[in-house]
Amino acid sequence: MKALLLERYEDLQVVDMPEPACAPDEVLIRVAACGICGSDVHGYDGGSGRRIPPIVMGHEAAGTIERVGAEVSEYRPGDRVTFDSTVYCGHCEFCRRGEVNLCETRQVLGVSCTEYRRNGAFAELVAVPARILYRLPDGFPMEEAAMLEAVSVALHGVAVSKLQGGERVLVIGAGMIGLLTAQATREAGCSSVLIADIDAARLQMAADVGIPDTLQFSGPELVAEVLRRTHGRGVDVVLEAVGRAETVTAAIDCVGRGGTVTLIGNIQPEVVLPLQKVVTRQVRLQGSCASAGEYTEAIRLLFSGAITVKPLISAVSSLDDAASWFKRLHAREAGLLKVVVTPSLPPQ
Repeated sequence: MKALLLERYEDLQVVDMPEPACAPDEVLIRVAACGICGSDVHGYDGGSGRRIPPIVMGHEAAGTIERVGAEVSEYRPGDRVTFDSTVYCGHCEFCRRGEVNLCETRQVLGVSCTEYRRNGAFAELVAVPARILYRLPDGFPMEEAAMLEAVSVALHGVAVSKLQGGERVLVIGAGMIGLLTAQATREAGCSSVLIADIDAARLQMAADVGIPDTLQFSGPELVAEVLRRTHGRGVDVVLEAVGRAETVTAAIDCVGRGGTVTLIGNIQPEVVLPLQKVVTRQVRLQGSCASAGEYTEAIRLLFSGAITVKPLISAVSSLDDAASWFKRLHAREAGLLKVVVTPSLPPQ
């Protein structure tokens, strides 16, 4: 099969590889579409430390089952499916209580780090355990189905924030996860949803997906504008979808007393915490990691149109052209957000 291999940092090559072995509890999937995640771009240059070459990246994918292992009875060849990016064991303490994202032996497709190496879905075929599969409705476009992993991450961020409905919410960061998180908070019944970014094009995308209250501010200017709009009280919940020190600090400054700051972004490994502000204002800091069973709801919301991703897909690429799209994403080309790779597409 053909696969897009990160041979060295910033060096992607289309190579011939053996078909993945299909274990008894696994299925072999012919990949129809796989999105380039921001974490893949950070892995492309070695910045994340979690894409150690050589590795086939890619974890936002959908396709059709090609073959099933001997122990798999609930799926058959030809089924249209997507799958969790997290490969969880299914029997540890965390898995038994539904927190599969915290599995003691958790692996992520398309990731290689010091603990493990697991090839991903920038390839014609990928093998995954049947337990992480989800069926797709007939007529669900595969390019949009490749976005379900990101939608589930957004839904998980909202779930762990424990929204009751009626909250005033700020989302910091209008990248893919931020744009989806803003839509998810709207569907959760929040009374108002603000989204902040310094990129005007991304804020226009927010408006295009039904989040018109945009703030083109950062740092102290963002804090001042949020406080002005909330008469000095701050918002009830901030969902931080960037993961940098300055945005985490701004999130804490923008939330009101007794509010919640949910940290979804994960770029810098360490940030300085304004401890006294958190303690004296009784701010709840909540981390959010991947997803834990939100795929079914993600499929429902996306298929019904309640959450939309089509305006956020900037391009659809063949496997052969994907390396050039990685370079453009890495260079932060203006207006470029999500590129979906389709291994069956001929090169341009």
